[in-house]
Amino acid sequence: MKKLLTVIFLACAMVFAQEGSIKPEFQAFSGALIKLKKAEKGFHKFRLRVDVAPWAFLAEGEVQAPGGDSDVLITALFDRALYAVLAYIPDKIAAGSDGEEYNVGFFDMMLYYDEEPTRIRNLSFKLLPPANDSWAQSILDDALQSGSLLGKIWSGKYEREITKASAVPIDKTKLVDMQQKRQAAKAAEAERKAKEEADRRAREKAEKAEKAKFKSKKHDDLDCSSRKLTAKQKRRCKMNGK
Repeated sequence: MKKLLTVIFLACAMVFAQEGSIKPEFQAFSGALIKLKKAEKGFHKFRLRVDVAPWAFLAEGEVQAPGGDSDVLITALFDRALYAVLAYIPDKIAAGSDGEEYNVGFFDMMLYYDEEPTRIRNLSFKLLPPANDSWAQSILDDALQSGSLLGKIWSGKYEREITKASAVPIDKTKLVDMQQKRQAAKAAEAERKAKEEADRRAREKAEKAEKAKFKSKKHDDLDCSSRKLTAKQKRRCKMNGK
């Protein structure tokens, strides 16, 4: 019995220790990015798709409005009163095939209506290209498992962090701006590398020209009539000079 209690105690201690080491962060997304279907038995099927670095995922699930009103969430989309908040572990990052880094450590999501949490069920996440290889998936799986140790994160424990994130949700305009900035950064980097390559080739060309000039000058300074040369060396010297 004592051994069993010891094992249980150690297991609980490990869980609490791991929970304390997890520091989740939150990112809000505008309701304009959310697609809702007509309610069935009080629940709307929803999806949120984002594919601009550092995000590339599809979240799907079912949502019920506070109070169970089947029409209020559809209206909320037009009134901009509905938004999503994604919970993720910030150090779980995967490299995309495009060379960018992506956050893939998300583990939960909540839809808010007028700052009130809704009811979510059957939530699932799917990674999207260019950050959806097996390595990225393993990071996501680990995040889902680690995040579950935090318990009910929407019940007030992280209210300050969630409120802060909700104040600046990512919308379509911001996604376009993020994409344009990254494209501009890539173009600038490509231009920098092209200039470095052009400079390198110019240096190599100048070095070759300098070596050729030095070799030519050295040959011009060669005295084929020097007494130090044998007759054979003099003939060879004159032949090389032609």
